[in-house]
Amino acid sequence: MELYFLGTNAGVPTIQRNVTSIALRLLEERRSIWMFDCGEGTQHQVLRSPIRLGKLEKLFITHLHGDHLFGLPGLLSSRGYQGGTSPLTVYGPPGLKAYLDISLAVSQSRIPYKIEIVEHTGGTVFEDNGFKVEAALLEHRIDSYGYRVTEKDSPGSLNTELLKSYGLKPGPLYGKLKKGEDVLTDDGVRICAADVVREPKRGRIVTILGDTRPCSGALELSLHADLIVHEATFAHDLAEMAYQYHHSTARQAAELAKEANAGQLLLTHFSSRYSSSEELIPLLEEAELVFPETLLAEEFGTYPIYRRQNGQLGK
Repeated sequence: MELYFLGTNAGVPTIQRNVTSIALRLLEERRSIWMFDCGEGTQHQVLRSPIRLGKLEKLFITHLHGDHLFGLPGLLSSRGYQGGTSPLTVYGPPGLKAYLDISLAVSQSRIPYKIEIVEHTGGTVFEDNGFKVEAALLEHRIDSYGYRVTEKDSPGSLNTELLKSYGLKPGPLYGKLKKGEDVLTDDGVRICAADVVREPKRGRIVTILGDTRPCSGALELSLHADLIVHEATFAHDLAEMAYQYHHSTARQAAELAKEANAGQLLLTHFSSRYSSSEELIPLLEEAELVFPETLLAEEFGTYPIYRRQNGQLGK
């Protein structure tokens, strides 16, 4: 379970950075990819990445500004040309369906797979046996949402060494124990599942926020997250400008991560005024003063999502 950044710039693409798009790779958990936002040029970024659109299962749009949306019609069309045939669900604010319907109809785009468009205004937008995705309204010039992806707890592993001491070999009884059922060996020995099944493995939580000022919705989605992705459009010396344009500073993102008791913070959505990697260093430094477990997202960078164990990050 890891994040892969296809674009980290705010507003418009630059030579160094493309506009926003993030892939959540769930290749071990469900052999699929989820994407968050799809700014202009995202499909070009995909061509330079290990991302395969055929594995794209879900696509979440935070808000309907162009730097988060304009790449969507082209990417959906390209997915078909690249052999994608499995269904795809696109989630986003009201207006998303009208945008896609018009774009695909006017361009006479051929989509050889089923697209489901789910418009929402927050709450639980998806849930199955493995994951739950919740959305909440943030504070931006238009309705902007953040997403909280919760991996559900998985059953604890079997203590195979202890089972061997009982003379129990791998087989159907292992499966029953894993499900929490007590079993009898051929010798009539009763084995209690509680004695041989370790503690459940806690699911990871990743929060990906759209454009926002500091607000209660961002905190709600971020509480105890293992990793938060937060915009850092400006350094804090431009806090007044950030407020006027409904954005956040790097320090404000760090303050949120600290208040939320998060495990790690990834900063993204940088203003074009910071044109080089070196010019982004002050943003990182001001955030680290508040929340040391902070990283700058880099174009084509991969970031594993670690569980926190006893307050520390671990795999």
